[in-house]
Amino acid sequence: MSDHVNENRESEARSSSVSTIAPKEGGGFPNPGLPPHVHRQADENPRAAKRAERMVAAMFVLSVLGTVLFVASYFIFTPLGTNLLGTPGTLHAVHWSNLFTGLGLAVAVFFIGAAAVHWAKTLMPDEEWVEERHHIEGSDETREVAASIITDGLEESGVGRRPVIVTAMVAALTALPIAVLAPLSTFGPLPGNKLHHTFWKKGLRITRDTDGTPVKASEVAMNSIFHVMPEGLTEDMEDYLEQRAKAAAVLIRIDPALGQNQDSLDHGYQGILAFSKICTHVGCPVALYEQQTHHMLCPCHQSTFDVTDGAKVIFGPAHRPLPQLPIEVDAEGYLVAGGDFPEPIGPSFWNLHKDK
Repeated sequence: MSDHVNENRESEARSSSVSTIAPKEGGGFPNPGLPPHVHRQADENPRAAKRAERMVAAMFVLSVLGTVLFVASYFIFTPLGTNLLGTPGTLHAVHWSNLFTGLGLAVAVFFIGAAAVHWAKTLMPDEEWVEERHHIEGSDETREVAASIITDGLEESGVGRRPVIVTAMVAALTALPIAVLAPLSTFGPLPGNKLHHTFWKKGLRITRDTDGTPVKASEVAMNSIFHVMPEGLTEDMEDYLEQRAKAAAVLIRIDPALGQNQDSLDHGYQGILAFSKICTHVGCPVALYEQQTHHMLCPCHQSTFDVTDGAKVIFGPAHRPLPQLPIEVDAEGYLVAGGDFPEPIGPSFWNLHKDK
């Protein structure tokens, strides 16, 4: 008899803890409810909680050390200057610089995340609560409840009771931005108006990029393209690579009758036009020329420029035409620059239209 009574009580207990989402006859299924809560070691053992707290604090400290490693490596393992393990200006120097700065930044960021995860997993409450839906009303009582939830959350997270973790976390989050700010001190002076000017000057002969020989107007065939550089740009110059990157240009000859932009034709010579080779989107070399359509294409993001219309953008993400180099012919029939590009070459930037 007693066994029968116990079975009935157990059945009633199970039925009271299980609710029905939808009537069974309507295709519903019973709600299994929440699984029994399993307490963690830190919930029952103060020593385990203290151990977890020290672990979280140690991870924040490791993050600080990672930031210190990044900043120190940035200055003692430089590619071109001081480098303790490689000869400056070599690939070995770049290797060690990338290795140590990357390792330092990875440690700094990783251990902040790891500490936050370990804190949540071991010390913050992990019990699940079910809150029945109700009408959302902004009453005074609701606001008081919301405020109490925040207060209780701060209390349960242990922020006030675990100063070691808080101090270590603040130190890690304060140190990390230094890894971003420290390199700014080595960027050097602002560029000023250097981006507005190139090596091209009035009277400089236009030379082939491959061998540096000057180009005569009679040598530029119809629908041909030449990759050119200004005369006098040599490798012994201190800023040779910078000047070469900015001065890169192309020569193209079209039938003047096809021209749609008279101003562009006036800056050329008998249909010979010169444009910057640097795409105005992100600076890739615009080196592909389609003779039938007279379009120049950038291979990176497919920006397309119409040579017959002053290299105007007709497709792609670029927002402005390729700058055109004014050209003339000297007494010997060689093509020369009529001056510098009238506007900055390459990608647009915030002060593009400021005084040059």
